[in-house]
Amino acid sequence: MNDDVVERAIKSSRDPQVFRALLASVKRNVGFLSKKPILMEVCGSHTWAISHTGIRELLKDEVELISGPGCPVCVTSPGEVAQMIELSYRPGVIVTSYGDMIRVPGRGGSLEASRAAGNHVEVVYSAMDAVTIAENNPEQQVAFLGIGFETTAPAAAVAVELAKARGLGNFTVYSAHKLMPPALRAILSLPDLNIDGLILPGHVSAVTGRKYFDFISDYAVPAVISGFEACDILYAILKLVKKIRARDFSVENAYPRAVRETGNTKAMAEISKVFRPSDAFWRGLGNIPLSGLELNTQYSSFDAKVRFGLPPVVEEPEPPGCSCAEVLSGRKTPRQCRLFGKACTPSNPVGPCMVSSEGSCRAHYVFGR
Repeated sequence: MNDDVVERAIKSSRDPQVFRALLASVKRNVGFLSKKPILMEVCGSHTWAISHTGIRELLKDEVELISGPGCPVCVTSPGEVAQMIELSYRPGVIVTSYGDMIRVPGRGGSLEASRAAGNHVEVVYSAMDAVTIAENNPEQQVAFLGIGFETTAPAAAVAVELAKARGLGNFTVYSAHKLMPPALRAILSLPDLNIDGLILPGHVSAVTGRKYFDFISDYAVPAVISGFEACDILYAILKLVKKIRARDFSVENAYPRAVRETGNTKAMAEISKVFRPSDAFWRGLGNIPLSGLELNTQYSSFDAKVRFGLPPVVEEPEPPGCSCAEVLSGRKTPRQCRLFGKACTPSNPVGPCMVSSEGSCRAHYVFGR
């Protein structure tokens, strides 16, 4: 297949012939570049898929694929993790969390260890589950740990509105939600990191829309929004290689079956209604202005940080020897961490990048050993 045929055939996103044609096309087009391109994926689901499908290994001689701050559990700062653990030890409090978060090590152990110690920590699949728990336990305070990017923030916002409508005075959200643009600006401004292209997150983009990322062109770095099938990712890589050659720094949508120009305007309006941007600590990137979300004033009674009088989050050190901070900012690969596969494994994680299914260390450990 020539490149034009490949671009038309991408609709068959699971076709092995298309996969092979895309792979060959990437290899051929990389030959026109003056150096091996460095591409960063900034979505944890892409990190997993790139390793799981073998793309990283198949293109190891042509393209360097590195991971960015796309794993929501991983970028949750040590200071936030410590507050979550401390909150779980408060009498009469039920902490509700997505599954990966409870295994993240932090000062004071982990939420999993807190639960083993007899505290009430429940795994939920959605913010709505936490609202139901609050309804069923009116004598206890229920704190939902809001983790994630623009993808999960709308559901947390809806949960807050529902709790308010139902008069649930025992429901709160600990918001550790993060916004992607400020983090990408921070990454692209790092003086010691040379990125030739960005593979942008499909899930976030489905909510925000393509135009949300137009600012990236200011950094003279091409970017492509990708889906999650093997052919989707190879297609995005092919697009990036061609854009690098043409010095085309526009943001392109290679996932049109899910992503539109302006995204899901209702979901974005829901975020704006309940939350407002706030400064936030990111593991690996430090304190980034206006990169987090806190509850708006009219919803402050549902803010766990306000309800429980939690102090401002402060930066805390990483676990000794852990390189998660460098991995999340693209300055190290998992294998360059001296703990990788030795002291740090999925069954005994030292840092969050080995905990989450979207963590780079976990993906490299499972599929790259």
